[in-house]
Amino acid sequence: MSSSSLSYLENMARHYAIQAVMKDKEGNFGEAVKYYKGAINVLSKIIQLYPDNALNTLYKEWIVQYRRRIRDLENLRVSIIPANGGRTVNDDSEIEEMILKERPNVTFKDIADLKEAKDAIRQSIIYPTMRPDLFPLGWPRGILLFGPPGCGKTLLAAAVANEINGYFIHADAASIMSKWLGDAEKKVAKLFKKAREISSNGKPVIIFIDEVDSILGTYSNEVGGEVRVRNQFLQEMDGLLNKSQKHFIYVIAATNKPWKLDQAFIRRFQKRIYVPLPDKTARIELLRLYTKKIKLAPDVDLEKLADLLEGYTGSDIRDIIMAAHLRTVSEIFDKYGGKGDVRPVTLDDFKYALKGRKPSVNRELIKVYESWYSKFKAL
Repeated sequence: MSSSSLSYLENMARHYAIQAVMKDKEGNFGEAVKYYKGAINVLSKIIQLYPDNALNTLYKEWIVQYRRRIRDLENLRVSIIPANGGRTVNDDSEIEEMILKERPNVTFKDIADLKEAKDAIRQSIIYPTMRPDLFPLGWPRGILLFGPPGCGKTLLAAAVANEINGYFIHADAASIMSKWLGDAEKKVAKLFKKAREISSNGKPVIIFIDEVDSILGTYSNEVGGEVRVRNQFLQEMDGLLNKSQKHFIYVIAATNKPWKLDQAFIRRFQKRIYVPLPDKTARIELLRLYTKKIKLAPDVDLEKLADLLEGYTGSDIRDIIMAAHLRTVSEIFDKYGGKGDVRPVTLDDFKYALKGRKPSVNRELIKVYESWYSKFKAL
């Protein structure tokens, strides 16, 4: 697998971030700092290597949050202070930093297929925001996106803010957790308070929580603080679901592990949307989307190529196209010293790329998602 693969780097950053949060929760702050720094380094590399990547705005915000968490943990390691002893909690600046100053550069048009998910989001967020008078019974305020990694959950959430011209607030474990006992739940309360202030001025707000299971999932080794954060979040969600309130605040949560969420949390999300592996129609659309900027040889039949890509995620497909194209670029340097134009990408190039890339999600895991969906579906 090429180290320059965008999907590979994104998965690596996600791995570092998840490990950082787990070490953070365990109180192993030295290891947590190491993993947060690893996530920052990989995200910075993505931004540098792929300046046109639609999610770079979001990745920049993640870097800010991880750096802030590193500062908190490093301060904790060199000071011994009683838990919240005499400290005045002031998270206003940190909440402000969670708000993306510029919206992610992605819209629904940039996302291949996922029609059911897009329709559910339109009905739950876009239509009520445009015409609240058509919804006398209210509308859903919570949407849970779940499914295998690399299938477009984060892209969907980022696109919504553009579709409604709203504010996008990104919250994750690094931005919510605190070394101060009692601060984390207060930070959740301030997050929702800030969202209500923005919404009261007529602007819709998307609160996006990626890898929500890392913050609000149930684990055998959790401590009291985590339970209080979860309870505070559920309380805030109940406030959003109040039918008498006509504010435009929506919570979109994404997870690869929906089975880690307890039923009290799941109930607050009236829309639970499975974002599956792309079917053949979606794979053809993905191929058209990702190959529109490269030259294809006449022997490349996208429908036949889509058949070869069954079982691959959207990010897998993007990687395979990149690898096939990289083969033609390499020839320019190997044979002609970097001079001239690349030849069109052939079917053999794609088959060569496929030899080195197996699907990143196995079939057994897909069965687990489908089983969970059959139990908790709510489109």
